[in-house]
Amino acid sequence: MAEKRITLAAIAGAHGIGGEVRLKIFSESLESFKRYKTFEAAGQSLTLESVRETGKMPIARFAEIADRNAAEALRGKELTVPRSALPPLEEGEYYHADLVGLPCVTESGEAVGEVIAIENFGAGDIIEIRKPDGSDFMVPVKAITAGETEITIDSDFLI
Repeated sequence: MAEKRITLAAIAGAHGIGGEVRLKIFSESLESFKRYKTFEAAGQSLTLESVRETGKMPIARFAEIADRNAAEALRGKELTVPRSALPPLEEGEYYHADLVGLPCVTESGEAVGEVIAIENFGAGDIIEIRKPDGSDFMVPVKAITAGETEITIDSDFLI
């Protein structure tokens, strides 16, 4: 099975005529994004040559993107790295991507559903869970205990 890929940015469009691209960054910061030199986008390997902050979106140059047409062809494509390339975590920390897809249970082990997304609307992380009947609900991260194979939800937060 192929290793899980983590999206760190998306190409928002071309910048100028020389092949530079505007980026929408999903990593913690531009500095954390710069740690990586090779990305995959639409099945193509891209080598980061430079990236700089601007007033709105960072501008990047990749060795394989030579002109505006090549840059425009990658508009909307995600820049990913293998999960194994991410820094190790401290005890109690987790990557959002590791939680998506995990089953959710109550403290007594009763199945609740599956994590389908992690959102942050400004007040902290919220976990979106899909119940077996197809309906969705959200709980704050403080209401869960994340394990490697499942998430336990405080039953006080169940609807």
